[in-house]
Amino acid sequence: MSTLYEKLGGATAVDLAVDKFYERVLQDDRIKDFFADVDMAKQRAHQKAFLTYAFGGTDKYDGRYMREAHKELVENHGLNGEHFDAVAEDLLATLKEMGVPEDLIAEVAAVAGAPAHKRDVLNQ
Repeated sequence: MSTLYEKLGGATAVDLAVDKFYERVLQDDRIKDFFADVDMAKQRAHQKAFLTYAFGGTDKYDGRYMREAHKELVENHGLNGEHFDAVAEDLLATLKEMGVPEDLIAEVAAVAGAPAHKRDVLNQ
């Protein structure tokens, strides 16, 4: 059985999707300010590693976990559910723009928007 990572096209597809995703995020007035002082090359690398793991491309993830990675943004910058939803929306719009089939977009949405994942990001 193929992983979601393989179905999406592996490393090449994830790399392209993350690059296009951040182009969209940095234009999104709802969330772009969260990235104003972020090293975007490093951020893209972290996101590629995380999505590779989350989509089943590897069983190893060496990055910070969601709760830790977003704690400062929640406590000091007001990161909330609307921002989480905006990020998810931008990810799904990016995949749609790339021509990813709807069934795979639905699988990505289930992973990215899982209630446990949202609670971790928002430190709830």
